[in-house]
Amino acid sequence: MARRGGDMDPQEMEALFGRVLSRILHALPHLPVSVDGDLCILFDADGGGVDRLSRLPDALLGNIVARLPVKDAARTAVLSRRWRPVWRSAPLVLADAHLLPAAGDEIPKHVQDSVSSAVAAAVSRILAAHQGPIRCVHLSCCYMDHHRTKVARWLQNLAANGVQELFLINRPCPNSLEMLAKHMPSTIFSMAALTRLYLAFWRFPDTAALPRGAAFPCLRELGLCFVAIESSDMDFVLARSPVLETLCFESHAIFPLRLRLVSQSLRCVLIHSSKLDSITVVDAPRLERLLVKHNMNSRAEIKIGHAPALHLFGSFELGNDVLQVGNTIIKAGMQVTPSSMFRSVKVLAIRVRFGVRNEAKMLPSFLRCFPNLETLHILTRKTTESTGRLNLKFWQESGAIECIQSHIEMMAFHDFRGERSELSFLKFFVESAQMMKMLLIEFAKGCLGSVDEAKSTVMSLFAGKRCAEGCKVMICENRLEEDGELWDFERGSELSDPFAVFRCSKGCRFIV
Repeated sequence: MARRGGDMDPQEMEALFGRVLSRILHALPHLPVSVDGDLCILFDADGGGVDRLSRLPDALLGNIVARLPVKDAARTAVLSRRWRPVWRSAPLVLADAHLLPAAGDEIPKHVQDSVSSAVAAAVSRILAAHQGPIRCVHLSCCYMDHHRTKVARWLQNLAANGVQELFLINRPCPNSLEMLAKHMPSTIFSMAALTRLYLAFWRFPDTAALPRGAAFPCLRELGLCFVAIESSDMDFVLARSPVLETLCFESHAIFPLRLRLVSQSLRCVLIHSSKLDSITVVDAPRLERLLVKHNMNSRAEIKIGHAPALHLFGSFELGNDVLQVGNTIIKAGMQVTPSSMFRSVKVLAIRVRFGVRNEAKMLPSFLRCFPNLETLHILTRKTTESTGRLNLKFWQESGAIECIQSHIEMMAFHDFRGERSELSFLKFFVESAQMMKMLLIEFAKGCLGSVDEAKSTVMSLFAGKRCAEGCKVMICENRLEEDGELWDFERGSELSDPFAVFRCSKGCRFIV
């Protein structure tokens, strides 16, 4: 984004925050409880029934109540004298979306000020009335900047009662950038039992002013969405989170990220729709996933030092990004040495414009850095400025690429347009691949005419080739525009291959 928020037209600002909020709400993990859950009674033949549920121990009853939306959970107190104390002492699970007039599991994109105030008042009453431990609090329906005093009391209550999971999604308003000038309360560092923390539309606390013992001793999952955070504060969090495994960033569209990863526990880093200046993996011996999908108009420097367990990497922008392995910057035509190889990486996603000569010429050198690759995702990008197409002869003269020859079992070509430069690479790939078991070609929206004709064209590339007999070919058309897909953190951290999700023009969705 070229201009700072203060120079932006109010309507433009409102539209920006609307888009950002939509992405964030989509990215967040699902609500901890659902309005679809309910308690039912099984009657006997006479229409009566024995209340065996009330005979259960308090701990079991509390766990049952904790799986209900908070309104229903609180209402169990009127069932009988036996149930009266259960909710107050049960582990609290509070999602403020269930306090809205039209309570549901889908978090609304728009909330009126009066509704926000009513929800904030209800949250205060619930936290004051509940006397037991707090398992999860998911707050996303309040303009919290209008209720900073209440929010400060909430956080103190949550810290005192050992909250384990906290989602604090501050609703953006037209003056949201002014709001981000104020640091959020540092009380979050008093939440010693916290295992999961997601923040949105906040300015992170100034860690320089925190006491020496401030830490997240139990935190395993951290998500920062449109959060203003200094590099020094991020370093502090990593150093004081000894069991942190998953680190997520979403929609850092104004404040550029400069990350320096030093962590003995970190296993997964996800960065989506964000302005990324640089990420330096200094020492992350357990890091398995590095998923980076930043803004197209930004250039990111990705430096990887010690990451021996890295298994999945992408999506790398060949035209914009710079990859440095140790002290070596990967360049087109370079001689790749063992010190600049990632032998542990099995899944790789690359974004490339085959019509841009310098970009396509980077591909052979880049692939040679991943000799043991088993799954390759090529995400093609549309370009209106072609600088020369590379034909089959170029790819053949570029020399052997070990991962293509000996290891890749599945390749997916995303947003394929059937252009000559794309077909040349595809033909080279098919000629070289000896271990390939699946080739999936996802045509860009509007670029697939006849499926039979497209499949015939692709299958002609296999004629007389070694991999032809055992390779399965799948063809579909993307129903979304280029980069029209919204990601979510659970997909990025839990699916074995988060890039292998396809949404076809016929309405189907499948995962390879």
